[in-house]
Amino acid sequence: MGTALGLGAFGMLLVAFIYWLPVILILRSDKTHGGEKLVWILLIFFFSWFSWILYMLLAPVSQKET
Repeated sequence: MGTALGLGAFGMLLVAFIYWLPVILILRSDKTHGGEKLVWILLIFFFSWFSWILYMLLAPVSQKET
């Protein structure tokens, strides 16, 4: 039995996984911490995969103080 757009349950799970993949990758990343990570995740929700590509290229935005 199909669901929306003719996809079965597996298809819907696959689409959901692909949608959430950038958020999962940022949450597991050690490049950023705290507020900066939250900003990147919010950008993902507003601009989707484009923000994740920018994250991979630009993060971390601020330098860590040692």
